[in-house]
Amino acid sequence: MTEPAPPEGVVVEKPSIRVDALSLWYGDSLALDRISLDLGERRITAFIGPSGCGKSTLLRCLNRMNDLVDGVRIEGRVLFGQHDIFDPEVDVNALRKRIGMVFQRSNPFPKSIFENVAYGPRIHGVRAKSELDGIVERGLRAAALWEEVRDRLSTSALELSGGQQQRLCIARALAVEPEVLLLDEPCSALDPVATAKIEELLLELRHTYTIAIVTHNMQQAARVSDYTAFLYLGKLVEFGETRELFVNPREKRTQDYITGRFG
Repeated sequence: MTEPAPPEGVVVEKPSIRVDALSLWYGDSLALDRISLDLGERRITAFIGPSGCGKSTLLRCLNRMNDLVDGVRIEGRVLFGQHDIFDPEVDVNALRKRIGMVFQRSNPFPKSIFENVAYGPRIHGVRAKSELDGIVERGLRAAALWEEVRDRLSTSALELSGGQQQRLCIARALAVEPEVLLLDEPCSALDPVATAKIEELLLELRHTYTIAIVTHNMQQAARVSDYTAFLYLGKLVEFGETRELFVNPREKRTQDYITGRFG
């Protein structure tokens, strides 16, 4: 397999995922047009751009969530561990264990807090109560939620606040010990206080996980990410270190977007 070159002018140290000339169609509609970029290991990469530009579509390609959409056609490659995730021999369930996802709106199961976090490990064969106890505690601690819920693990997850529910969903994703965490606008439905907690959490998780986040909030991208990709009409307009992209963008369209001239 030919090793793809990194995006021109951008060197990402220790890439964890390499997207190589990725295109995606919904039926006859082109949603992604030859996207190439690297996600750095234990770094946060933000995808920004106006609504409908392809941010979430790109994110969902990274753990093949678009497989669930009828009429999707994909060309190009996404390399993870030197293997193309679109290879027919790839076990999609095993892939999604390694590349977890948290969605825009918190979606806890109508189960207890404990059972929400234990769900994934149970699916993957963990049965011993003592082992599940440890996994649940580690997941909740990793999501900065343990101290808030440790005395009510048997209560319904639906009783938590919106911000707590989103952190619970992060704990649920972390419970199966992924290597990569994908977040699709995780703060869009949260108030500023809950958003700040999620951002603090992401900066802590960066020490352990490779993270990609879709956000409409450019200030959030500037606060938490190491790299930023600006997408527009399905194309990657610019990709680079976040500080450089926001302070000294190479493309006029990037400058226009981050200064509010469109989008």
